[in-house]
Amino acid sequence: MKKNFRKYAMVGFICALGLLTACSSDSKEPVAESEQPTEDILALNWEQITEQAKGQQVNIYMYGGSDTTNRYLDEWIKPRLQEEYEVDLRRVPVSDIEETINQLLVEKKAGKETGSIDLLWLNGENFRTAKSNDLLWGPITEKLPNFNEYVDGEAADIQFDFGIETDGLEAPWGKAQFVFVYDQDKVAEPPQTMEELKQWVEENPGKFTYPSPPDFTGSAFIRHVLYETTGGHEQYMKPFSEEVVGNWQPMWDYLNEIKPFLWREGKTYPENSAKLDQLYSNGEVWMTMGYDPAKASNEMMKGTFQDSTRTFVLKNGTLANTHFLAIPYNSGKQAGAMVAINFLLSPEAQITKFDPQYWGEGMVLDMDKLSDEQRQQIEAIDRGVATLSNEVLSDHQVPEIPAEYVEALEKQWHEHVAKP
Repeated sequence: MKKNFRKYAMVGFICALGLLTACSSDSKEPVAESEQPTEDILALNWEQITEQAKGQQVNIYMYGGSDTTNRYLDEWIKPRLQEEYEVDLRRVPVSDIEETINQLLVEKKAGKETGSIDLLWLNGENFRTAKSNDLLWGPITEKLPNFNEYVDGEAADIQFDFGIETDGLEAPWGKAQFVFVYDQDKVAEPPQTMEELKQWVEENPGKFTYPSPPDFTGSAFIRHVLYETTGGHEQYMKPFSEEVVGNWQPMWDYLNEIKPFLWREGKTYPENSAKLDQLYSNGEVWMTMGYDPAKASNEMMKGTFQDSTRTFVLKNGTLANTHFLAIPYNSGKQAGAMVAINFLLSPEAQITKFDPQYWGEGMVLDMDKLSDEQRQQIEAIDRGVATLSNEVLSDHQVPEIPAEYVEALEKQWHEHVAKP
């Protein structure tokens, strides 16, 4: 998911405050505000909630830059949700969900009781901002049948989002893990550690770079450097400490030492992962990276990446996290939003999402809670030659650091690395 930390840059949204409609960047059609529900939806049983949801149009605000994600929502989820539950799921793409969070902040400050946002796709610091400012409605997960039946609600990556307790205010939607993507015709032996990567970069000048933070992918790359140059992730699993931040010099040294050997000698960086992917596709660089383990296979199927593309993870592991769905405090379509989330958590929807033909993303379902038939269905999915096995991915996972550290990391990168 894409984000940055301009949490309080709300000036642009103040101009929009008071407008009764917003626009979907896909359809350019107005997104109408909803009316505040007259009932306590959380007091109803699930049958009553599904009945109340019928006929509601639910606006889901989400990052719109992924063709595979958009196609999954528009072509697979939307028609089935409409047919089975009479809920019209309308995707409202945004370039950064932080913009939507800022819109809610302004609405909250103005005392606006109804809005146009019914569902949010978020995690990390955006969830932290939303939770700490009471922007979310709920708790919702205890009312969702598919969450209770198929999700391990006690798992740490469900109970915590970048170190913040979820408290049922957001429901898991998918799991991601960072992978490096490379061309095996040009990189015979991919590096296994950050030290080996540094050596490879120096031996192949101009063939490696990473997106500039706060791009999510670029930020994640730096977090891997942080782990390997400062003694592992364990020290960051505690409450935020300025003293710990003061010990980051080895990471800054590493990033500055590889800088002259990066694409364009590190004088500029791709602004986002899409730009880096384009450089890789054009053969300008020989590696790219991303938080979707199936991304390389998907891009190969589309003909964007070379057939010789493969992926790898570092020996000491790569970052893995869960992303979530939440309902804003002022949504008037709470019943429809809950029905939509519950459907997105169904084995049918999750297994389809796991298939790289649609998205290829990791599921949030507990395999032990699935039927034999469902497990066989999962095992039969061809994840593509460039996708690492679930065993390899699960054996090489490391947790995300708390959001406060991420924010400090991204801010300080500009001071320590980006400046000449």
